Amino acid sequence: MKWYQMDVDQVEQEIETDLTNGLQDEEAQIRLKQHGLNKLDDGKRTPLFFLFISQFKDFMVLVLLAATLISGLLGEYIDAMTIMFIVLLNGFLGFFQERKAEKSLASLKALSAPQMLVLRGGQWKRIPSHEAVVGDIVKMSAGDRIGADLRLLQSESMYVEESALTGESLSVRKSSEALHTHESLSLGDQENMAFMGTLVTQGNGVGMIVAAGMKTEMGKIAHLLKTTETMETPLQRRLEQLGKVLIAAALLLTSLVVLFGIIQGHDVYTMFLAGVSLAVAAIPEGLPAIVTVALALGVQRMIRRHAIVRKLPAVETLGCATVICSDKTGTLTQNEMTVTTLYSDQTLWEVTGSGFQPDGEFYLGKKKIDPVKEKPLWQLLTFGVLCNNAQLQRKEAERYVLDGDPTEGALLAAALKAGVSQSSLMQSYEIEKEFPFDSSRKMMSVIVKNKKDGSRFIVTKGAPDVVLENTDMLLQNGRKAKMGSYEKEKQFALVEELASRALRTIAIAFRELKAGELPETEGEAEKNLTFIGIQGMIDPPREEVYGAIEECKKAGIKTVMITGDHALTAQAIAQKLGMLPSGGKVMTGSQLAACTVEQLSRVVDDVYVFARVTPEDKLKIVKAFQARDHIVAMTGDGVNDAPAIKAANIGIAMGTTGTDVAKEASSLVLSDDNFKTIKAAIQEGRNIYDNIRKFIRYMLASNVGEILVMLFAMMLGMPLPLVAIQILWINLVTDGLPAMALGMDQAESDVMKRSPRASNESIFARKLGWKVISRGFMIGAVTLFAFWQTYQSSGENLVLAQTVAFATLVMAQLIHVFDCRSEHSVFHRNPFENKYLVGAVLSSIALMLVVIYYPPLQSVFHTVNLSIDHWLLILASASVPTVALAGFQLFHHKERLGRKRSFMIK
Repeated sequence: MKWYQMDVDQVEQEIETDLTNGLQDEEAQIRLKQHGLNKLDDGKRTPLFFLFISQFKDFMVLVLLAATLISGLLGEYIDAMTIMFIVLLNGFLGFFQERKAEKSLASLKALSAPQMLVLRGGQWKRIPSHEAVVGDIVKMSAGDRIGADLRLLQSESMYVEESALTGESLSVRKSSEALHTHESLSLGDQENMAFMGTLVTQGNGVGMIVAAGMKTEMGKIAHLLKTTETMETPLQRRLEQLGKVLIAAALLLTSLVVLFGIIQGHDVYTMFLAGVSLAVAAIPEGLPAIVTVALALGVQRMIRRHAIVRKLPAVETLGCATVICSDKTGTLTQNEMTVTTLYSDQTLWEVTGSGFQPDGEFYLGKKKIDPVKEKPLWQLLTFGVLCNNAQLQRKEAERYVLDGDPTEGALLAAALKAGVSQSSLMQSYEIEKEFPFDSSRKMMSVIVKNKKDGSRFIVTKGAPDVVLENTDMLLQNGRKAKMGSYEKEKQFALVEELASRALRTIAIAFRELKAGELPETEGEAEKNLTFIGIQGMIDPPREEVYGAIEECKKAGIKTVMITGDHALTAQAIAQKLGMLPSGGKVMTGSQLAACTVEQLSRVVDDVYVFARVTPEDKLKIVKAFQARDHIVAMTGDGVNDAPAIKAANIGIAMGTTGTDVAKEASSLVLSDDNFKTIKAAIQEGRNIYDNIRKFIRYMLASNVGEILVMLFAMMLGMPLPLVAIQILWINLVTDGLPAMALGMDQAESDVMKRSPRASNESIFARKLGWKVISRGFMIGAVTLFAFWQTYQSSGENLVLAQTVAFATLVMAQLIHVFDCRSEHSVFHRNPFENKYLVGAVLSSIALMLVVIYYPPLQSVFHTVNLSIDHWLLILASASVPTVALAGFQLFHHKERLGRKRSFMIK
């Protein structure tokens, strides 16, 4: 028999599990060892040997290997071996960089792995989906991605979208009844089954895992999922195009060097080898790899700051963000709702305590009261527990932990303060049917049966405006009374007053059912209700959010609050956080519904709070901001948030409360659901982009300097300032470690004081192109000066002059690297701040000194010992490009400030 043909008890016997308590942890571990992890097999990884070999497929490296072969055939064995050593060393560096990037990706996948809520030893636990085993009882609700093949045991208005398997985009209603048929049903017709990879779009249910990992239906077609597309960011594409231009320019200039050298009478072989070495050094073939590593390092730093990047383009887009549309609850606030005010039967009570700890007292005015003796209050608290899906569990040290929605947790905590617990109520009452909360209805209802007398009634809770529209009775002096328009206005006025105190309000109502009456739809259940009362709760703002919003303001980023709360509640919180300026507007969901995207775009720049909105409204908000050319970051956690998250320039999902579908639609996941993390991610995104600009500036300026020193020498008829092996060594020593260290640089102090950069900004914007050319020209000029000065003063000692040129070029680049750390000047930052860069520079200097002073290497690198006088010349010359140009820049900056002050005085 197939699973869908079996009754629940047959499935239980076949799987050998316990529907009441689930599997014990020990049994689950045994099954995990026997059958393996619940995941699809990864695609084949590139073997390490082939990964290493792939480092040598670059055209210029192949040319260099050919030159090495020619050197060997001509008897230049030392040169050949040294060049081969440098090529191998470069290959190993590239290999380890790719391995690091691969490991970063693997850790990202592990961090973003979905979880499942399973029943283990009678307790519901959240575990990584890959640890689930056949026999586990799984609970799921709207927004959950199903992690294994399940036979459903319970289904409450549960709909599942199965397009990943069936291609059908419409959600399918699920049931738990056995399908007694002898026909073989297609996956889409197996109504009591839920399959791995499909999505719960509505309702909730409980199921038993009957297949896991590669034995699932998804596992049978896993070959479709093994192909992973390599995501290339727009920045990487722009740099790839730039690389092609630079290669053409470098080859042209290198060819000119070789041509001029041969015309000047230099040996053809020597010039050929020097030309190839210069081309290898000049072409930034490592640029894409370094960008990838910089992005990977940045992503790791963002993970440490609780921001998990799912899509690499988000990293660079973060630096362009101009608007952050943030949910209120849990992101701007602490997400620890606390009931402070209760209203029923024309009486207002206050309750003390905070968070989910059930410690607090009830007061009527200033008088402490016993809630058990206040029947309307007791009924209001009891119904808040019955119509509730959350659980408050007591852990060690008397600490209570919430599993579920914070609003529902607040209702449970308030009831516990009065001595009303879920476990005690469930001994007297039974939940027969649930109509789950829906963001469009803004209500949840349950059908409750009294076990003692068999009577049944409906309890509804939700937004007061919606609940009140569905009520026609209310409690008055302990009895039901007709609710007219006057009474409704009084309740609405109370809601307004509580909202102005930043309280979120939940209304509770009920209706007694006649014998045999069983509503099938929400519409049938949620009508002709009797209004019980209101529970007012507060979710205080996170302390760290105040500073984060202020920093975003200074960075030119507008923060917008989006919430389903009452407009006055949202306004009060926004004003408290300092995000609603004088003249800033608050817009409600009803106002949003009455306007088009085009109409909204005309006023959206003045709106700072969107209240009483549904998740569907978020898409309209995103489009309106984008119509104003904003780069929008949008947060969300629910299924209905997914379209807006996907449409935003930067979609942000909540890691703790977010549904799997929201996370999959997002490009960034906040593991702590905190607004401060969004600010930190934007700061890190800006810094990553800055770091990429830094080492592009450094590498290109260094390469320009290397080419120009050779080109100028050949054009002026000078001897070769550098031999091939020295050029290759400079490329290895100066381009490798220092460039990587720049990618690990901390953000500048003003990174969050600048306006967002334009999304189409050129990599050479803000005078970067001028800095590359001017520094490169100066590096080449001072190196040639040091070479010619030494050559003339030493009686044309070419090896000594080449050694001085070699040291000058290395030192000029290593001094220049500190200038690259700032957009301003070398004097703007502490040079010892980046310890990785200091270490890289010291290592490079040590390697340079080894080839200059270590006798066995002197013959290989054509170097000789240098005196103090030589080093004075080297250091003085090498400092000029950075110190002189930075000094000029500083003087020009002060002069500009002086003119600005003078203008202001006038």
